[in-house]
Amino acid sequence: MARVAVIIGDMFEDSEYTEPAAALRLAGHEVILVGLQAGQTVHGKKERTPVTIDLAVQDARTADFDALLIPGGYSPDKLRAEPQAVEFVRQFMQDNKPVFSICHGPQLLISARSLKGRRLTGWKSIRQDIIYAGANFIDEEMVEDGNLITSRSPKDLPAFIRACLAKLAS
Repeated sequence: MARVAVIIGDMFEDSEYTEPAAALRLAGHEVILVGLQAGQTVHGKKERTPVTIDLAVQDARTADFDALLIPGGYSPDKLRAEPQAVEFVRQFMQDNKPVFSICHGPQLLISARSLKGRRLTGWKSIRQDIIYAGANFIDEEMVEDGNLITSRSPKDLPAFIRACLAKLAS
């Protein structure tokens, strides 16, 4: 089974973490929460879901993980201000490991300069940012482009989760 890093910070979109993480665990995958400080508790933006960080990003090595999940909300925007978080994400893309990003998650991929020539989707307000990063924005519930799986919003979670689980099973 896979070890999946979830890069997460305060004000994440609750369901974009809780639903994929539950599905991953149910399928037998290990979910490790990576954030700015180990032991810190961050909270979702709507339901205030508490999540305790397992591993500080500066101590995380992509070699120790099989895939990366980037939930949306305000978390990606906060994390992209941290060079170590950006580098962690960039390394997953450079190593061609599966990256699962939903809603505002592509903000981290944009800061990691990892989207040129890629096909993806995300929340409508970051459409232009994705295009300016050199990617092709596709307005569909789920877009898969090689190692990268993206979705737009919580309403797309069923398709997103199916695609993520299929990618890990392949």
